[in-house]
Amino acid sequence: QEGTRIPSKGKQNTPIVTSELLQKNLLKSEQEIWNDISPTYKSMTKRIKEKLEELHNKYTFNSGSPRIRFGENVYFEENGCIFLSKADDDEENVDILFSTDDLGFSDAFIQRIRISPDQTYMAISFKSENSEEATCVIMKLGHFPVVEKVIPSVFSFEWATNDVLYYTSQKNLKCQNVFMTTFTYQKHTKLVYTEQDARFFVDIYLTKDRRFLTINSNSKTTSEVWLVDCRHPFELPALVQARTKGVIYHIEHRNDELYILTTYGEPAEYKLMKAPVTSSSKENWQLVYALEKKTKLVDFEMFSDDCIMFLKNTGHLYLNVISFVSHSVQSIKLPTWACEFELESHPERSTSTCYFQLSSPVHPPKRFAYSFKENNLIEQAVQEVPIITNCHTTRLLAKSKDETLVPITVFHNMNSKELHRKPLLVHVYGAYGIDLNMSFKEEKLMLIEEGWILAYCHVRGGGELGLSWHKDGCQHNKLKGLHDLRACITLLHELGFSQPKHTALAAASAGGVLAGALCNTDPELVRAVVLQAPFVDVLNTMMKTHLPLTIEEQEEWGNPLEDEKCMKYIKSYCPYQNIKPQCYPSVFITAYENDQRVPLTGILRYIQKLRKAALRHASRTSEKGNWIPNIIVDVQTSGSHCDSSWEHSLNE
Repeated sequence: QEGTRIPSKGKQNTPIVTSELLQKNLLKSEQEIWNDISPTYKSMTKRIKEKLEELHNKYTFNSGSPRIRFGENVYFEENGCIFLSKADDDEENVDILFSTDDLGFSDAFIQRIRISPDQTYMAISFKSENSEEATCVIMKLGHFPVVEKVIPSVFSFEWATNDVLYYTSQKNLKCQNVFMTTFTYQKHTKLVYTEQDARFFVDIYLTKDRRFLTINSNSKTTSEVWLVDCRHPFELPALVQARTKGVIYHIEHRNDELYILTTYGEPAEYKLMKAPVTSSSKENWQLVYALEKKTKLVDFEMFSDDCIMFLKNTGHLYLNVISFVSHSVQSIKLPTWACEFELESHPERSTSTCYFQLSSPVHPPKRFAYSFKENNLIEQAVQEVPIITNCHTTRLLAKSKDETLVPITVFHNMNSKELHRKPLLVHVYGAYGIDLNMSFKEEKLMLIEEGWILAYCHVRGGGELGLSWHKDGCQHNKLKGLHDLRACITLLHELGFSQPKHTALAAASAGGVLAGALCNTDPELVRAVVLQAPFVDVLNTMMKTHLPLTIEEQEEWGNPLEDEKCMKYIKSYCPYQNIKPQCYPSVFITAYENDQRVPLTGILRYIQKLRKAALRHASRTSEKGNWIPNIIVDVQTSGSHCDSSWEHSLNE
């Protein structure tokens, strides 16, 4: 309007320039500290690297990528090449279809593969280490496969028919649009669905019998599903059940009935329900099977006459087979050493065998099969995996502040004497209802061989004991996770597993909240802390709604902008907010310059504040044996949030 004063451009941009300049200076000074200190570890790094490469070469043969079966054909990926073999042939009799180098993606890894029902097309997504977004390449298969189409920034995709592909686009960590693209006759692409609520993330899935393609819109606590009938892929999607706050559901299909995996009804844990396709709203949902209390549903797979549920209960893995014919449920306990499993792809639901791999942090993946005909579990001895016999697995329960029992999984070398003198590495996560990662890692096996004890604390906020375990450790319950972690470490020491001066704590991403909080409240419990891309500045991050994840994360941490109680609560445990002059453990952080999930600025500010507090404490006290902790950060210019290739993770 006339007469309005226009602020000078120079003044307007000053705060932005200052903050960018501050980050640049902070980053530069941290890189100089890292460059000075890293040579100290040169000989140790060399020894560890050689040992890890040796272990990697010894065990990788067994962790081949999952096979995708289509009738007689089996597709699989190895070393950047896509292979085709016949189901009953030797592994040696294979054809190479093409390699990632042929397509110009030599620096990327394959994230997802989907093959059209008639095997004319293959859609593959490629993701590089430095990006959260993937590129989808559609290949026309044949004697000489050709690139049919390239779609950038894709998250999930499925074939509705032989030549109709549905996919979701990803931008700034959000997926809110679903598109359909056709490949024969009139080639065209059109927008099919848009999600308006920023808390919801959209992906797509194909039911096992290929009858429906589901458009799934999920927030952290609520979901809504739309169905595309694959016989009529151009018709508008149909709503299954309108979103209801607190109700999560996923859809499968069999014999004109929808099978619904949902939290609807009491208790708010997963249960299997069913409803007719024609009347799918929740008042028509009938219970088929409910999980026991404190049971985690890890995976679910549908077959023509049965479904399989992979469950976790008090640290043990189970396989539950639900028969739709005899209406019986059979529960099979999996080997006690197993902590993780990965289901192999089964595009054909009529298969008589279900294949999966079991592993633990110190046990390389081992292949198993469940036979529906024989009704038993078969160990697949494709290549003999040397099972680690000298490693002992112990499962403990620690009593938290409110008397809740918190599970701990402990691994140690059976030949170790005087465990209280051995070094201990404690792992924690405790967020988003996600379990601690307990898949095989070469470095964990190396530590066991060198006499270390490994402990995994399954604290509240994670998902190890079902959905209520997560609910009991998020938002206004976040401190319970901290109390759990303290109780776990204290119990380990009381039982003679190491002692504080030989104890290290490891966490990644959101696990940094509890690890960082423990450093403030109980620094004497651990001697060193190793954090990867840690979330340590909760309050400032949750106040910035322009960041890509802030709005959807409010269901995990709360909304401090609109709720003063929530702001005070976050302030009470936030690692950055509670740093004070005291004797801290040594801290090593790996951060990523281009991390979209955990802003680098927060990590750099945290490190600076922590170092100042530790130095202030050291200058105030002149006690004998007083020490200054080592507080360092290694900022990686490549790699994205906690997601790296073998070579990259080896260097780390």
